[in-house]
Amino acid sequence: MTDWTCPFCTLLCDRFTLETSASGQLQLRGSDCPRATRALAHFAASDGASQPLVDGKTATLDAAVDAAAEILSAARQPLFGGLATDIAGARALYSLANRCHAILDHAHSNGLLPGLRTLQDRGALLTTLAEIRNHADLMIVIGTQPSRDYPEFYRRCGVGEALSPLREIVFLGAAVDPSGTGKGTVTARKIDWADDAYTTLATLNALVKRRPVEASGVLRELAQRMLAAKYVVFVWEPARLPGRHAALLVESINQLAKSVNRTTRAGGLALAGNDGGLAANQALAWLSGLPLRTGVHASGLLHEPHRYATDHLLADRAVDALVWVASFGPDLTPAAGNVIAGIPTIVLAHPAHAARSAPARVFIPVGTPGIGASGHLFRLDGVVVVPVPKVRDDGLPSVARVAAGIDARLRQRHEEAA
Repeated sequence: MTDWTCPFCTLLCDRFTLETSASGQLQLRGSDCPRATRALAHFAASDGASQPLVDGKTATLDAAVDAAAEILSAARQPLFGGLATDIAGARALYSLANRCHAILDHAHSNGLLPGLRTLQDRGALLTTLAEIRNHADLMIVIGTQPSRDYPEFYRRCGVGEALSPLREIVFLGAAVDPSGTGKGTVTARKIDWADDAYTTLATLNALVKRRPVEASGVLRELAQRMLAAKYVVFVWEPARLPGRHAALLVESINQLAKSVNRTTRAGGLALAGNDGGLAANQALAWLSGLPLRTGVHASGLLHEPHRYATDHLLADRAVDALVWVASFGPDLTPAAGNVIAGIPTIVLAHPAHAARSAPARVFIPVGTPGIGASGHLFRLDGVVVVPVPKVRDDGLPSVARVAAGIDARLRQRHEEAA
């Protein structure tokens, strides 16, 4: 039995235990979380035997690093995509991006950027898991069922616990989440959108500001309930918000939290940043002052939230090399329909990813933070950095080690050329 912090969603649950079976399979204890269980099924005792591949042939790590450096030294505009790694890996990749003037984008940027854009434009009132657990008596879940992507969400918020102040969960524009009902004294109910999500949130904003507006009795009652609560928490999942303009909806949610906060307490919590997305964004912001979808060009930094999306860059053939990082499992690949054949590709990923990386010129298996490698990740509320120690030594290098090795080779090439 080994105490374990789960790295497979940004809740970073740290009260689990892993047991290793006779065959070397890792088995979850202390939770029935389906997300963690599915992820653990991809890890085998034989992972450490995985070897790097260069042009489909087995190679040493040094040879694979040399081949990757050769690709990047010849590239004029590389893309670092996926970016599924921990903080140390993200820092090392940013250093490498400076060396070869790359664009950086995470596989889950679409779920992070709406919140980033509204934070830049209008600011936000955000909360933490501890604040929810200790103070929130009303939770408004907007447009999603949290347990689908974050199975342990309600437990982490203390829902149903004897000392929890939470008494009501309202699912606005979404069906009642079965995992959020029937817990202690907590009641749950559903409220449909009034016309659409944009109209509903705009109407609620007007109601809590006590402005005259046409509204149904249900929305009027909800607005009064929010104003009467001691602490309201708004929960949403940016990637699941309806419509094409998620940033506008996030801005309305943030405005609603600000409006309610004038008379009582309120805060928001966005469910996003899995596969190291939050860690990558935070690391990039520390080091460059800019978020994901930033190019580290010879002429300077350039943030292009639309133009630098991985899907667009690959579909338009706007890059001439791709570094794809997917250290948490084999399922994270460039979106279907993006033809990367013909673009020299370097993959740093979970060993089982090799079978899905056929077009890659270079494949290097790497350790997973929290399994075969130790690291640190940001929790989804963005205020806590959580260590994720390794639970076994599979001998695979970390993303940070591989990226630093490629960086050193590029530096050596540049020095020799000079």
